[in-house]
Amino acid sequence: MATATLNEKLARGEELKRNNIVIRTYDLWKTYIMGDQEIHAVSGVDVEIKRGEYVAIMGPSGSGKSTLMNLIGCLDTPTKGDYFINGNLVSEMTDDELARIRNKEIGFVFQTFNLLPRATALHNVELPLIYSGIPADDRIERAKHALKITDLQQRMYHKPSELSGGQRQRVAIARALVNDPSILLADEPTGNLDSATSAEIMALFERLHQQGNTIVLVTHERDIAEYAHRIITIRDGKVSRDEVNPHPAASLNR
Repeated sequence: MATATLNEKLARGEELKRNNIVIRTYDLWKTYIMGDQEIHAVSGVDVEIKRGEYVAIMGPSGSGKSTLMNLIGCLDTPTKGDYFINGNLVSEMTDDELARIRNKEIGFVFQTFNLLPRATALHNVELPLIYSGIPADDRIERAKHALKITDLQQRMYHKPSELSGGQRQRVAIARALVNDPSILLADEPTGNLDSATSAEIMALFERLHQQGNTIVLVTHERDIAEYAHRIITIRDGKVSRDEVNPHPAASLNR
């Protein structure tokens, strides 16, 4: 791919789209200059994720997993290499197109929830739809539906301070789902939760996967990664292992 012409890359994107490949990276690098040193946070990563997969990207702190997540989420740009999302070559997108991808195609779930403290759960969930220009009545119906999916329809008029940590994360997941994204991208989603609540949130992710959602989970915890159906291990900015998980934790707990 490094020597391919733009037309060849665009043709490759069409092929990826036909094959239902949502995420594809080719020789992806992210390099930072620190004084006179080059730090390779991501070093030549090739990853392919199909629609409907449930994948964990795991590794210790400093392994490059968070940098890779930022690249996949279009929150950062690679130093070298190509990244296709839904067959679209990210390097050829304008800033407006990238903003649309982040809002419409990727649902983000963060460790710290990132909710507006003075807004109700319902208003927090409808925010991405406001940015998309969706009419108010449609916004509210879609936000209510997303809260129902995450079992929070009884709490939709509560503010974050009136919710438990697990309920706040469910609001964040509902917000990530409300635009019906191509990818649900979760960064350490149980990092601020106790073990029992973490298990409940991971059971919700499994249910969302069973409903057809594509989930990419980023974590440093092996027991959380074990909920995924495929585990990609990152070390020193490279993929060290990429394996199918034959016994996801959620299936064992049923």
